[in-house]
Amino acid sequence: MEFGLVFLLALLLSSSAAQEANTDGFFVKDFLLRMGGEVPTASGGASPFVCSWRGVSCDGRGERVLRLSAPGFGLAGEIPENTIGKLAMLEHLDLSMNNITGFSSDFWGLGGSLKTLNLSRNQISGSLPNNIVNFGRLEALDLSENQISGELPATLSSLSAVKILSLRGNQLEGEIPGSILGCNALSAVDLSSNRLSGRLPAGLPSLRNLTALNLSMNRISGRLANFSAMPALSFLNLSGNLLQGPVHGVFGGSLRSLDLSRNQFQGRVSFNWSTLEFLDLSENRLSGEFDLHRLGEARSLSHLNLAANRFSRESFPELRNLPKLRYLNLSAVGLEGSVGAGVARLPGLTVLDLSRNHLSGRVPDLRSAADLTVVDLSMNNLTGELPSALLLRLPSLQSFNFSFNNLTLCDAQFPLQRYKSSFLGCSHDGCPFAADPKSVPRKPRRRLGLKLMVAVAVAVAGAAAATAALALLCLAMGRRNRPPKPVSVKEDSAVSGPFSFQTDSTTWVADVGPAVSVPLVIFEKPLLNFTFADLLAATCNFDRGTLLAEGRFGPVYRGFLPGGLHVAVKVLARTATRSDDGAAARELDRLGRIRHPNLVPLAGYCIAGDQRIAIYDYMDNGNLQNLLHDLPLGLPATEDWSNDTWDEDKDGAQSITSEGQTTWRFRHRIALGVARALAFLHHGCIPQIVHMDVKASSVYLDAGFEPRLADFGLARLVGGEVEAEIARGSPGYAPPERAGGAATAKSDVYGFGVVLFELVTGKKPLGDEYGDGPGGLVGWVRGLVKANQGAVAVDPKLRETGPAAHMEEALRIGYLCTADSPAKRPSMQQIVGLLKDIEPVPDP
Repeated sequence: MEFGLVFLLALLLSSSAAQEANTDGFFVKDFLLRMGGEVPTASGGASPFVCSWRGVSCDGRGERVLRLSAPGFGLAGEIPENTIGKLAMLEHLDLSMNNITGFSSDFWGLGGSLKTLNLSRNQISGSLPNNIVNFGRLEALDLSENQISGELPATLSSLSAVKILSLRGNQLEGEIPGSILGCNALSAVDLSSNRLSGRLPAGLPSLRNLTALNLSMNRISGRLANFSAMPALSFLNLSGNLLQGPVHGVFGGSLRSLDLSRNQFQGRVSFNWSTLEFLDLSENRLSGEFDLHRLGEARSLSHLNLAANRFSRESFPELRNLPKLRYLNLSAVGLEGSVGAGVARLPGLTVLDLSRNHLSGRVPDLRSAADLTVVDLSMNNLTGELPSALLLRLPSLQSFNFSFNNLTLCDAQFPLQRYKSSFLGCSHDGCPFAADPKSVPRKPRRRLGLKLMVAVAVAVAGAAAATAALALLCLAMGRRNRPPKPVSVKEDSAVSGPFSFQTDSTTWVADVGPAVSVPLVIFEKPLLNFTFADLLAATCNFDRGTLLAEGRFGPVYRGFLPGGLHVAVKVLARTATRSDDGAAARELDRLGRIRHPNLVPLAGYCIAGDQRIAIYDYMDNGNLQNLLHDLPLGLPATEDWSNDTWDEDKDGAQSITSEGQTTWRFRHRIALGVARALAFLHHGCIPQIVHMDVKASSVYLDAGFEPRLADFGLARLVGGEVEAEIARGSPGYAPPERAGGAATAKSDVYGFGVVLFELVTGKKPLGDEYGDGPGGLVGWVRGLVKANQGAVAVDPKLRETGPAAHMEEALRIGYLCTADSPAKRPSMQQIVGLLKDIEPVPDP
């Protein structure tokens, strides 16, 4: 009897288990377990009823799963067979933000019931399968932010019920097929950030239900379609393509958001302003009059950007009738006359950019714009003193710039760093600095006297203003016990050496004769009679106040030479052996002839006694190390030529824009520029130049944020211990073979690979964050790439700014560059080609 009960119980349990194996709950549980996810458990350890799980919805009887939502559940790998593909009644599936790589064969059997499918932000690669034709009932499909490649299949036309289609951020190529126009139900399409090319489909206006279309960041060319026949279209983004031609008469009356920026559109523009809320036409070739005075019709407008076009000059528009305007960028659009008072009556305005125009008169009183966070009025002809109401608000603004006007400002509590970044600009050689030398605050560690009142008069005045400004700057940096006015070597031609080069750690001495007798060679202006006396005046007698850095070769100073030349003066002080003056001059002449858009150009040199002095163009925007890791732009650091070391504190520092820090396009441009510089040194110079010390702090950014590689070719001039030290490389950037061998072109490749890793990951080469693992950043990234997990290493700030596949490919390029064996590393020419293959759509 007892045996019979046990047998019966076992039979019942076996029957129950067999029944569970054929239920939707079993399929969902098995799917989660096999994909590495977690299965909910009750207090007793058993799995609760599947319909009570987070993200699961069932039918009324609690038997069939209708919805499965598991975004960010840590699922990884290919969807296994006999799991969710067996959910015959499933209508909604969301597996976004996981690491899914592919599909099971039975997955496509869901087509009979599935209405929405979201697999965005996974690792799905390869072509879009033709099996998608099975999803005949699908209404929403989102496969964005994957690695899907190839062309859009013609079978997309079979999705006759689809209303929302998103394939953003993949690697799709070729033309947009005309078959997509068969999806008549489409209301929203997003194919942005791919590699699509060709022209817009001719039949695009036939999608009369379409309300939103985003084709930005592709390579689409040709002319605009006639969107005026699309009555429902309210959102259109075609930015970052290669489109051209006119832009008038092609839009309907219901358009609310239009972005045509960064294309090649020409000619005049006209719009129906009444419905627009967002308009961006920046960075095109639009010309003629824009008819800005019709802006009063755009009472719904909140965002307007017309910057960087070729409009003819117009007076400043009346803006008081735009109550919803929050973002206004009219930079470089030909505005003239005074800034209209209406701009001060926009209570919701947050961003105002009127830079690079011909505006005159006074700065308006912006006290009513309570939400204002960004103001840029630089490069105009504005005059007078800033309004006191605006002055009180400046410290609370996130960003402001009044450089290159004729403005005055007096304020006792304003950080000097803000003056230097927001009232000077220094974006070209004629950057002046005019200040009351008795009241400029100085750094305490310099033992400099402090006064609170600072008066800065900003004026674009050319060479004379630059020279006068320099004298004031030298006065402002005078040391204690020094006379208020330093001795001018121009006034006393008999002034002789030895002269000292002052730094924070020591003082270098040059035994020079009469200063005016030592020639200074400036390649761009060979007919001007520059001497060492000009160099002394330019650097305030090599005062610590003009010191920019103490690098491996010696100190670097900032200065203004006559003619408005803004320079960085590098004294090659750390050297054990010297070549004769003739050999040094020949080598410097050779380096001066080496010109490339991505190299910091040697502007000239001076051989003063036993000192060799290299003179470079000044780099306005700092170096890559500061940009990625250390400091926002505007703050000084070792080996940073862009910033004075006499600033008071960090409070007023200007942070670099998001374009500089957090976009893939920008960081790729840096990587490609540095690669081109090294390829030129390795393959375009005879004899070949090996840089020997490629690192982030050797990469500078000029006024246009173009990358420029510095310090090439100097090791031969200094020789001795310094050359040997440089040959060993910098920690974190030196390849394995540098421990006992000479630097080669392949060691430059290794250093470049580390810089590329830094650009993609945003991390430093060395640090505690890598734990006990070997090789710091290099070892960490190489391990992830080898395990096909490169996405983990990508800087989170970059992930939404470009195709994820491009960033992972950049890590694979860095993997090749940092191979242990030099023979396995590619050449810099090959690296340029690899980087161009993943180049974002170029700016027009």
